[in-house]
Amino acid sequence: MKDSVNADYLKKTTKALPVVVAKGDGIGPEIMDATLKILEAANVSLDADHIEIGEQAYLSGNTSGIPESAWEAIHKKKVILKAPITTPQGSGYKSLNVTIRKSLGLFSNVRPAVSYHPIVESKHPIMDLVVVRENEEDLYAGIEHQQTDEVVQCLKLISRPGSEKIVRYAFEYAKKYNRKKVTCLVKDNIMKISDGLFHSVFKEVAKEYPDIQAESQIIDIATARIANRPEEYDVIVTLNLYGDIVSDVTAEISGSVGLAGSSNIGKDYAMFEAIHGSAPDIAGKKIANPSGLLHGAIQMLQYFGEVEKAALIHNAWLTTMEDGIHTGEIYKEGHSKQKVGTMEFADAVIARLGQVPSHFKKIEVKEGEDFRINIQEKSHAPKEKKLVGVDVFIDHRDRDANKFGDALTDSSKDFLKLKMITNRGVKVYPGGMESTFCTDHWRCRFISKNAEVIEGKPDYKAIDYKEVLELMMALNKAGFDIIKTENLYTFDGKLGFSLGQGE
Repeated sequence: MKDSVNADYLKKTTKALPVVVAKGDGIGPEIMDATLKILEAANVSLDADHIEIGEQAYLSGNTSGIPESAWEAIHKKKVILKAPITTPQGSGYKSLNVTIRKSLGLFSNVRPAVSYHPIVESKHPIMDLVVVRENEEDLYAGIEHQQTDEVVQCLKLISRPGSEKIVRYAFEYAKKYNRKKVTCLVKDNIMKISDGLFHSVFKEVAKEYPDIQAESQIIDIATARIANRPEEYDVIVTLNLYGDIVSDVTAEISGSVGLAGSSNIGKDYAMFEAIHGSAPDIAGKKIANPSGLLHGAIQMLQYFGEVEKAALIHNAWLTTMEDGIHTGEIYKEGHSKQKVGTMEFADAVIARLGQVPSHFKKIEVKEGEDFRINIQEKSHAPKEKKLVGVDVFIDHRDRDANKFGDALTDSSKDFLKLKMITNRGVKVYPGGMESTFCTDHWRCRFISKNAEVIEGKPDYKAIDYKEVLELMMALNKAGFDIIKTENLYTFDGKLGFSLGQGE
C-alpha cells in the first residue's frame, strides 16, 4: 500500500489564486479541463477569468491572435495558465507565445527535464536538469529585412540588462532549489560581441555565487553532450534560440515531450504552460496526455507560494505514473498496466491525492517554503562612446570585388577612407581571394582619413557624423545603391564592432 501524506495537505488554499485561463487550440481544451479538474479536486481555489486566444482570434481578423479584452484580463490577474495554441500557417502571422512573453516582460523561461525511467523509457535514467532560457531577445526579436535581391537579414539583439536578468535568475533558481552547478551555453568563438556579452555577464554574476559551480560551454558541442550525457548537467542558462532548441532536446531524451511543463517569469507577470504544441491531429479524440500542462500548473502553484499543494499534486502524479496508469503515447507493455484517455488519467491522479510514490523520489517541502525569485536590476555607469567609422551596406550586382572596390575608393577619396569591403562577412577588398564567392550584398567599411596603422592594427580616430552624411551623399551621387549604414563606435576605447573574416 502506498504511503500517504499529511491530510492537512488536502485543506483548501487560504485564498483564491488570481489567474487567467486560456484553453487554447487543438488538444488544448481537453488537457486544460483535465488539469483544472485535478486542481479543483486538490482544493486549489482559483479566481479565474477565461479568455479565448489563438487560432480563432487570428482567423477572425485579429493579426496578433489576442483580443483587447484578453489583454485587459491579463493585466488585471497578471498570471496566465495557458494550453497550447495554433498559429495559422502563412499570411505572416506572428507567434502569439512570443508576443505574450515579450509584451509582458516574461524574461525567464524555465523548463525542467526529468527522466522517469523505467516507467517512461529513456536512455538516461538519472537525468534531472533545468533549462533557464532567455525569453525576450536574440533572433526572436523577429526583426528581418530583405536587403537585396539575393540577401535577407535577421537581427540578433543581445542587451546587458537582458543578459544580467536571466543569468542572475539561473543562479537564484539554483540557490532556491538546492542545485549545485550552472552551465552557460554560448557561441562566442564566432559571435564575439553578442554572445560574448552574454558570456562576460555570466562570468561577472557567477562571482556573486561562490557556492555554486559555474562553467561555460560552446553551444554546438554542448548540445551533443546534453543529448548523450545529460546527467552531467544541472541548471543550464542560455540565449533564446539556443534555449528553445536545447530544451526540446532535453524534453525528448527524458522520455516524452508531452510530460514537460514550462514557466515564463517576469517582474510583474507570469505564464505557465506545456512545452508541446496543440497537436491538431489528435484533437477531439480524448487521448492527449495532460501531464505537460499539469506540470506547468504545479510550477504556477509554486509561484503563488502554494508549495504544499504543488507537492500534493506532483506526488499524486508520480504515484499514478509508477502505478502504470498511462496515456497511449507512453503506454508500453511491461511497464504500463492500463491505457487511459485524457480525463481517465486525470481521475487516476485525483484518486491518488494524498499518496506518495515508492519508486520515484517523493516531493518534500517545508511549510511556508518560498520558491519565488525576485530579480533586482543593477545600474551601470555608461561607457565613453566614440564614433570612429561607418559600415555602408551597398547593393551591387557585379561580383568583381576589385573593380567595385576601386570605384568606391575613387568616389569616397575626398571624404572618409575605405578600409575594406566584405561579402557575407569575408574580406574581399583589398587583397581578397578570387575563390571567394560574392553575392550582391557588400559591407564597405569607412574610417577617418587620419587613421594610422600601428604595429599592424588600425589606430581609429574619432569622426563627426557630418562626415558620414557627406560620404553617403557622395556615394549616392556616384550611383551606389546604399541599403543601410551601421555606425562604428568604441566604448571606453574598446572596439564595439567585429572585424571582417580575413581582416
